[in-house]
Amino acid sequence: MNTHRARKDLLAGAIFVGFGLAFALTSSTYEIGSALDMGPGYFPLVLGGVLVLLGIVIAVKGAAGESEDLGPVPWKAVALLVGGLLFFGFTVRGLGLVPTLLVTVFLSAMAGRRARVIPALVIAASLTALSVLIFVVALQLRLPYFGPWLQG
Repeated sequence: MNTHRARKDLLAGAIFVGFGLAFALTSSTYEIGSALDMGPGYFPLVLGGVLVLLGIVIAVKGAAGESEDLGPVPWKAVALLVGGLLFFGFTVRGLGLVPTLLVTVFLSAMAGRRARVIPALVIAASLTALSVLIFVVALQLRLPYFGPWLQG
C-alpha cells in the first residue's frame, strides 16, 4: 500500500467531511422545511450530508489502499476556473450579466488541455446568449445586461 496516496485520500476525505459538517451546521441557523416545502436551510443541509458521505467514502478507500495515482495537478486549468469564478463574483453587479458571463465562460472554456481561442469564443457567446434567453427573457429575472461600470 502506498502510504503517501493513502494519506492524501485520508486528508481529502477529512476536508470533505469538514466542509460538509460546516454546511450542515450552518444550515441549522435557517428554517429547514421538508422535501415538499423546502426552507432556505434545506439545500445546505443536503449538500453538507452529501459532502460528509463523499468524504467518508474517499477516506475509507484511502485507508483500504484502493487509491489511484491522479497525476500532476493541471495548474493552468485550476487558475482559469478559479479566476473565472472570482471574476464573476466580483464584477457581475458592476459590469452586468452579458460581459461578465462572456469573460467567465471564455476563461472556463480555455481551461481545457486542447482549448483554442475561436471555439472558446463561440462557446462563450452561445452560453451567454442562452443564459440571457433563459434567465432574463423566459424567467423574467431582473438582471441588467450591462452594469453601471459600463454606462457611465
